Amino acid sequence: MARGVLLTETGKGHYLMKNAILATLLGTALLTAPALRADDRRVYDRDHRDYHAWNSNEDRAYRHWLTEERHERYRRINRLRAEDRRAYWQWRHEHRDWR
Repeated sequence: MARGVLLTETGKGHYLMKNAILATLLGTALLTAPALRADDRRVYDRDHRDYHAWNSNEDRAYRHWLTEERHERYRRINRLRAEDRRAYWQWRHEHRDWR
């Protein structure tokens, strides 16, 4: 009978450990999720050898450039061809004060 009690306690400890690990993983995921937002992303401009923070202002400038300057439908910048990305960054450097 003592052996049965020991197995039950071991099983309970395993259950508690599993819950503790899952809670830690969930907590970590919730804390790091805001860091993965687009507001915190940096994009490298190879031609000008600098980084740009991809935030709401940069997204607004990109949307303006794509739809108003080039008259194209919106698509994410990582979907552009390399030469079009270079053209955007060139325009952006020429229009630093755009909004």
